[in-house]
Amino acid sequence: MDVLKAVNAVDAPAEVTLADGTGALGVFLGVVALAVVALLIGGFLLSKRKHDAEPPPPQPHEQPPKPERRTHIEQTDPHSSDRFPEDGHALSPYELKDHGNGPLPPDEEQPRG
Repeated sequence: MDVLKAVNAVDAPAEVTLADGTGALGVFLGVVALAVVALLIGGFLLSKRKHDAEPPPPQPHEQPPKPERRTHIEQTDPHSSDRFPEDGHALSPYELKDHGNGPLPPDEEQPRG
């Protein structure tokens, strides 16, 4: 019995030391926090260096000239019709029925081959 008490007495301080791990955890979390802050600062500096390497935006006198005529070509949508109801009121969703669900007619401009 004395031997067991002696073994337990020797082991007791080691167990108390192992159970008191808050200091190690605090140091570990501090190191992790510093690593995260260092990564954020490094990412910021890297993006700043990349941004500084890009050419500056063009000045107003370096902008391309505006074209003399319109370059946008107006195209009609084959799904929609330009007709309005005869009485002038707008159609409600329940009045649309099956409009837009049918197949598109073939394009007459391009021959099928």
